Amino acid sequence: MSVHSGTHAEAAAVEPSRQQLEEMYRRMCAVRELEEELGGQHKLGTTRGPIHRCDGQEAVGVAVTAALAATDIVTSTHRGHAHYIGKGADLRRLAAEIFGRKTGYCLGRAGHMLVADASIGLLGGNGIVGGAIPVATGQAFAFQVQHSGRVVVCFFGEGAAQIGAFHECLNVAGLWRLPIVYVCEHNHYGLTVHVRHQSSVADIAPRAAGYGMPGVTVDGNDAAALYRAAHEAVARARCGGGPTLIECRTMRMRGHSEADTFAYVPAEVLREWAARDPIALFERRLSGDGVLPPEADAAMRARIAREVEAGLEWAEASPEPAPSSVAEGVFASE
Repeated sequence: MSVHSGTHAEAAAVEPSRQQLEEMYRRMCAVRELEEELGGQHKLGTTRGPIHRCDGQEAVGVAVTAALAATDIVTSTHRGHAHYIGKGADLRRLAAEIFGRKTGYCLGRAGHMLVADASIGLLGGNGIVGGAIPVATGQAFAFQVQHSGRVVVCFFGEGAAQIGAFHECLNVAGLWRLPIVYVCEHNHYGLTVHVRHQSSVADIAPRAAGYGMPGVTVDGNDAAALYRAAHEAVARARCGGGPTLIECRTMRMRGHSEADTFAYVPAEVLREWAARDPIALFERRLSGDGVLPPEADAAMRARIAREVEAGLEWAEASPEPAPSSVAEGVFASE
């Protein structure tokens, strides 16, 4: 982990407990299993709208959210399944939302990109690149005014770091020392465009110095390192130390969506990143440390596969929303 700092962090990094390591690994495996199944369902036409998978990026969403309190808030992106599962979303209701069913988190209206549930601290995904950055910053300001002690984590990609709202929001967050952690999932490609064609500099984290906040670069495929960085940043924000920008260097191992052939990524690049699959790396660490023996790992993965299968079956069997409910949740009622 490297730090590019405009101010110094005030909280020491904390190692995840054995229980936290096991739970992070379980959730990462659940995200991968869910997305593989959703990819198949998308080909069959049973899902509603596009599917943006996060294969290869599971560690970021799961490990960062593991450092949060239940009352903390997350804003997500169009590639948010790891954020949702990491924040405690129910797999069945998430699948129902993706299938456009009444039992989904947003009554089947959000698809997979816009899932929200305030009760678990999920302020929502966003289909607009960088669209959640102002939302998250405003929520952090509200928490500060309320003296709530709550923290916001804002996920976005390196493509979103090139828009005006990124600079405006990080500037005001640094100025007002807002309780927010900006997490850039740097997966090198914005749709089909490599970062070298988007940004005049290769790294995002050094920009933090211009906003008076720490900027941290972390291996986005190392769950434990991500947890340590997030825990430190969240603790700093919670005690009034202000925001942090965390850049997670990773790679998505699928196309932008399931309709994308991914032909623009060189095969050798994919081979290099495949050798650093975050789930495989984590499994080897847990096995080597005696935290999760191979037989326990196999049993856990089998349970996850059954849970995902049952969740998808429940979701597909759920009713579709009635046409008469089209205005439900659109207008406030007294």
